[in-house]
Amino acid sequence: MNKTTPDPLRQNTPEDFLRLVRHRRSVRTFDGRALSPEDAQRILAYAETVKNPYGLSIRWQMLDAKTARLSSPVIVGEATYLTGTMDRVPGAEEAFGFSFERILLFADSLGIGSTWIAGTMDRAAFERAAGKRPGEVMPCVSPLGYPASAMSFREKMMRKGVKADSRLDFETLFFSRSFDAPLARKNAGRLEPLLEAVRLAPSAVNKQPWRLLVNDRGVYFYEKKNRGFAGADGWDLQKIDLGIAMCHFSLGLEACGFSASFSREDPGLPAPAELSFSAGYLWESGKPEEASR
Repeated sequence: MNKTTPDPLRQNTPEDFLRLVRHRRSVRTFDGRALSPEDAQRILAYAETVKNPYGLSIRWQMLDAKTARLSSPVIVGEATYLTGTMDRVPGAEEAFGFSFERILLFADSLGIGSTWIAGTMDRAAFERAAGKRPGEVMPCVSPLGYPASAMSFREKMMRKGVKADSRLDFETLFFSRSFDAPLARKNAGRLEPLLEAVRLAPSAVNKQPWRLLVNDRGVYFYEKKNRGFAGADGWDLQKIDLGIAMCHFSLGLEACGFSASFSREDPGLPAPAELSFSAGYLWESGKPEEASR
């Protein structure tokens, strides 16, 4: 993608953006065709333009599944994988989630299917194929390809198992001024489509580990930790999910016509013990009208 090519993720009204978010689903059954050279080049070129609010660099690669002998037990008919490697530094998980989700949304706009894979793969084989360097991490991969005309039985059962088409209620995820005050959808005002885009974001086994607090200064992201996602070495897969949610929020800001600046400074707001602050977006020109009532 060059400077003269419009970004399909940035040319949307709130309604268009929500339609794009709702359209994308995890695809685990492909028709066996490799990506066309044109589609592969468009995706890689787009990936190079993607920036994350943490300012971290990610090295993107397309890997041929057959040549590199790569597969996943939950995927059928894939021919290509997208990988990203980066230095393991603070914010790496969120930065990766933010950037990778944006690329997968772009791929979907081209009619190309994808799905996040973190555990159901031979990680050592993928890391070798991607040439992971000392000090780097390769948090997730995704197959990229053309969806088959019908889902495999394996995919249908997996989607059913993780309740892939379900999401937590609006009032469970979003709060107004205090975590004692759930934000009702009817009271979200102009923020409703923006928050709905966050609610629809994908996450590992559909846990949706983000909670957002909305007040007059901005919107603050917190992680609700679940067991089994944080390793003894401090790596936290659910922080990748926070990055995915932030990606949807960031894209939604522009679609809704809002202006906000990213901040990693903890505002010190009272929060339940199971929540930990992740990042915030501070309004640059005052709180959007009718929001956070």
